[in-house]
Amino acid sequence: MLITHDTRCALDTVVDLVNTAPEDDATPDGLPDVAALEAFVRDHKVSEVGTLTEFDLAGVRKIRARFAAVFAAPDARSAATMINELIAAAGTTPRLTDHDGYDWHVHYFAPGASVADHLAADCGMALAFFVVAGEQERLRRCEAPDCRHAFVDLSRNRSRRYCDSRTCGNRLHVAAYRARRKEAAG
Repeated sequence: MLITHDTRCALDTVVDLVNTAPEDDATPDGLPDVAALEAFVRDHKVSEVGTLTEFDLAGVRKIRARFAAVFAAPDARSAATMINELIAAAGTTPRLTDHDGYDWHVHYFAPGASVADHLAADCGMALAFFVVAGEQERLRRCEAPDCRHAFVDLSRNRSRRYCDSRTCGNRLHVAAYRARRKEAAG
């Protein structure tokens, strides 16, 4: 599957956005205030965003929950329904642009859109490309028992199981190794 630069950026953004949500009551929200939203927008180079407010923060938190549902969708039809609702509500308006040193690419948000609509349109379309390509199963959650982070499995054979093999994957492999050693030692 060919993934263009802007689609990859949108995928990275939606994964990071979903992963800002608290996993339980003890976990802090990764977007606790407008300053955190401003940092998120800056770090992800989200273009054409004006001054952010509490209204924007509430809107982004709302679409974050809707994107999280897409990653939990049991099948492509369910994911497609959710994505269609997201991009329709955002007033998706495709247009070609070349800005900030990037070659021509498509923005799906309407000029002057809120940051929530911007993310819903661009990130929603990136996820839509995966459903259209029959690759919805690549939109996953980490299989580590203490982690439910979202990720997009871009491995060749669709075999990635953990959000980060250096942390979640390695931690589980070490635990399994130690359990085998303990079992063998009797």
